[in-house]
Amino acid sequence: MTRPTSRVLALLEILQSGGTRRVAELAVKLGVDERTVRRYAEHLVELGIPVQSERGRYGGYRLAAGWRMPPLMLTDDEAVAVMIGLVVGRRAGLVPDSTAAESALAKLQRVLPGAGRDGLEALLATAAFTASAPSPGPVETAVLLALASAAHTGHPVSLGYTDRGGRASSRTVRPLSVVGHTGRWYLLASTQNDEQRTFRLDRISSVTREPGSPVEPWIADPAAALLASLAETPWKHEVSFRVRGDVERHLPVGLATVEPMADAPGWFRVHLNAERLDWVPALIAGLGREFVVEEPAELRDLMRDFARRLQGWAG
Repeated sequence: MTRPTSRVLALLEILQSGGTRRVAELAVKLGVDERTVRRYAEHLVELGIPVQSERGRYGGYRLAAGWRMPPLMLTDDEAVAVMIGLVVGRRAGLVPDSTAAESALAKLQRVLPGAGRDGLEALLATAAFTASAPSPGPVETAVLLALASAAHTGHPVSLGYTDRGGRASSRTVRPLSVVGHTGRWYLLASTQNDEQRTFRLDRISSVTREPGSPVEPWIADPAAALLASLAETPWKHEVSFRVRGDVERHLPVGLATVEPMADAPGWFRVHLNAERLDWVPALIAGLGREFVVEEPAELRDLMRDFARRLQGWAG
């Protein structure tokens, strides 16, 4: 859902196109009632933007004659850095609002000088990436910023949270850090019992600051802590297999652990967590190494079926 701040900025965008805009027209474009439009206009005035009102049957709002947003003062290098950050953030799934990156890119392109704009448009048209973004659930910008602020200040918060089983509840935690990983945002937090927990931000519906003295949050390595937490998370299937050679860099980060086998030099035992097994045979086969499936037994049947399909496809 579009947040009020976004609608205020959308009102400014409409008024910058020129002319007087009737309140009823603005209400339709912004998807709010007329009273809310007036409140947004008052907010723009408070920000120092000269919004003028006209009364009467055809009255409405317009910007003072000659007023324009100040030009964007970015060097070519700075503009490239900002726009690449937007594109990569969007493809990685870490931009909270699915339309935020597109609208920000459009605003940058409108105000950049001609030469810089042409070069950046060429970059966006020709740039390619080696991987597509996953499809996580939507993350509200307000949720992300509220949790980051609480982690920074050390204030406790109450979360409206829905677990992977679909059960909704309220959790009181003290945020430690927010971490972006494989297209999702995660919250690392400590509970009232001082236990460290991990929450997916796309499952958090609300954040409310709770009373309590701030405590300086501290966690040595948030990224490493998240990966360790994900690796220990209980899943529907616990997979174990032996493989000849160290294949850790070929396995999904945060879902697998690899340990050398003392009684079998050159072999490693892999523990992998999964909600479904249908993708595991392709992963193991893709390692290109000798392997032995230990558990679950169901995976052995899936591996045999996968091998038969490969043989059939090979002709």
